[in-house]
This record gives sequence, structure tokens and C-alpha cells, in this order.
Amino acid sequence: MKFISKYNYLSILFVLILASCSGDDSANKDEEKPTISINYTEGFPQACTELVKGETYTFKAMVTDNLALAAYSLDIHHNFDHHTHDDQEETCDLGDVKTAVNPFIYVENFTIEEGLTSYEINIILTIPDDIDTGDYHCAYSVTDLTGWQARTSIDIKIIE
Repeated sequence: MKFISKYNYLSILFVLILASCSGDDSANKDEEKPTISINYTEGFPQACTELVKGETYTFKAMVTDNLALAAYSLDIHHNFDHHTHDDQEETCDLGDVKTAVNPFIYVENFTIEEGLTSYEINIILTIPDDIDTGDYHCAYSVTDLTGWQARTSIDIKIIE
């Protein structure tokens, strides 16, 4: 009799668990990451670009998503230790490994107007005069409305 009670209890529990699961297939599920690219005529910087201290540049990348974009970021940081990022497609000739004294660090996040599926990142930035020259990474990142993220990193150099 105890076996039958346990069996009934487990059967009822299993049915309740199944019933609590959502079977709503009508909801659109976003299973696609956004895309980000600098591989077009105006995309900047391209791999191995040299940026001159004190000069102003327009950083551009194209981002797209199947449903809706939400935000993007630009991160520029030194690569004096020659680290890599898993998404880098091309590496450049690197200078000697060195210790950072006054490295350039730029990290900013931006929102994208609601409902857009395509957007061109366009950030005007002046490279400071008083920073360390050498190897840097320029990393773009984009997030869609549901939280999927894509990124791309580019080797660049900052020179005198």
C-alpha cells in the first residue's frame, strides 16, 4: 500500500510540474545575437591603425539586430602586456612589453533610440596629449533589447 501511495504522489507531482511549464509558443523568442562590424568604407579604426596624440577621430561601427537594438559601448585600453581578446580577427606587429605609466583608458556606454534594428555608431574622440604611446585595443560592443551582446576588438597604436 505504501508503494501505491508513493507512486500516486510521484505521479501527481510529475503532472503538476508539467502543468506549470509554459507551453506558449506564440511569444517571439530572440535567439539571435546582434552584429557589429567595422568592415566597411567608413568603419574606424581598422586593424593596425595608428592614432596620433592630440588628434581628433570619428570612431564608427555598424550594428544590426533582428528585433531591436538597445545599447553600445566603446572601450579603448592599453595592450602593453600583449593580451588578446577572443574575437580579434587580425593582430598587428606589437612593440615591446612595457609597464603603463599614464595609459589612455576610455570606456563609455550609450543607448540607442528605441525600435531601431540598424544603427551606425559615431563617436568623436580626441586622443589626449599626455598619455603613453604604444599598443592599444579598441573594443566595440552592442547589446540588443533582449540582452544578447556582440563585440569586436581591434589592435591599434597611439603614436606621437
